[in-house]
Amino acid sequence: MHIEEGVVDGAKIVLSYATALGGAGIACKMALDTIRNDGGIFALLSRSLIATALVFCFFEILPHYPVGVSEVHFILGSTLYLLFGGGAAAIGLAAGLLVQGLFFAPFDLPQYGMNVTTLIVPLWAVSVLAKKIIAPHTRYTDLKYTQALALSTAYQAGIVGWVAFWAFYGQGFGAENVAAITSFGATYMLVIIMEPLVDLAVLTGTKAVRGLSQTPLFYGRLHKAAL
Repeated sequence: MHIEEGVVDGAKIVLSYATALGGAGIACKMALDTIRNDGGIFALLSRSLIATALVFCFFEILPHYPVGVSEVHFILGSTLYLLFGGGAAAIGLAAGLLVQGLFFAPFDLPQYGMNVTTLIVPLWAVSVLAKKIIAPHTRYTDLKYTQALALSTAYQAGIVGWVAFWAFYGQGFGAENVAAITSFGATYMLVIIMEPLVDLAVLTGTKAVRGLSQTPLFYGRLHKAAL
């Protein structure tokens, strides 16, 4: 989902600074919720470090393909949320993206505000949706495929929506730009087919290593009902 260099440039890129600040505010709110309700500062920091390493791997190691106005990545945002909670997942997404930009893709740094907004705002939507479709007494290890699909769809649709916004904002509504956005969106939606299966496989795996996954390294909702 990296916004390509030149899609938004000049004075228009200032908007990305404002949206990134909004994303930072969302991340801070979710991080504070983790500190207060799910393990404290150690839990947040340890989960954030693991999430950062995973996000970096998602961007650098997993297959990624340029399509239309951006790239198709297997970001697995809903997986990160289920494993580590919203606060750590948000920090991991922002930090992993920054590490990649600083050391491997410096040409992406001017687009960092756009890219981090595109990652974090859909994650917040996932956190809101999870509260609505997952009963408080349900452990995340007991999720159904339909619930995992709903979370994945929300996250990936949010990414596609933000990428489309930035592309239209930067390049207008010409036929070539519309075609590029459409091809990107159609390809990215294929991730939805895979991500719920990954979610369920990972959640099943946490049952096999329950002794580890019940530590502060993982989200408390994996094995416990909501408070």
